[in-house]
Amino acid sequence: MGSEQVQEAPGTVQTRNTHAPSRTHTHPAANTRAHSWMNAPPNACCFCWCCCCSCSCLTVRAAQDEKIQRLVYERPEVTSNCEEIPEPSLEEARCWAQSFERLIKSPAGRGRFRQFLRTEFSEENLLFWLACEELKKETNRTVVEERVRQIYEDFISILSPREVSLDSRVRDVINRNMQEPSSNTFDDAQQQIYTLMQRDSYPRFMNSSAYADLIKSLEDPPSET
Repeated sequence: MGSEQVQEAPGTVQTRNTHAPSRTHTHPAANTRAHSWMNAPPNACCFCWCCCCSCSCLTVRAAQDEKIQRLVYERPEVTSNCEEIPEPSLEEARCWAQSFERLIKSPAGRGRFRQFLRTEFSEENLLFWLACEELKKETNRTVVEERVRQIYEDFISILSPREVSLDSRVRDVINRNMQEPSSNTFDDAQQQIYTLMQRDSYPRFMNSSAYADLIKSLEDPPSET
């Protein structure tokens, strides 16, 4: 091995090197480091990219995101199915007939009214109103923005199965407000849905057998044996 003589023409000898071309070898550790850097999480800090998912700054961020999600979605009154409804007194239930405001301010009244709305396939109106009430209580800006987005997707988007009925003027207001989300983003829409329930669903509930049966059961409670 080494070289060989090749006869090209009479009297001419050319030497050809038979060794393979030399290659630059990279240490495996260097390749590993380069691969890790190129695949580091985009949010990792520059000092701890090598730690990947065990990075402390990512752990803190994950904990903050989890807290925000919990604040946004854990609203029992809004998300529950009303299996446990407070039992009203006879006097309280009769007061619901005085005004829609008395009904909707009563936890037991909201529960019974929601059950009625479910039979009319309009439960989303009360759920939207309750979600807006909860939004107004929130002060954390990040949570407010996330909850505004969630309410929009759940009740305003035309793709949602729980879309509430709003006129074009109110929808235009919402679209403008979405550019700078706040706890008052849905004020106009909430008022419109409140008026709809007050004028339409509330009178039907007061004249329904559900309300009449409730009053009767409170007037003549079952005797204990």
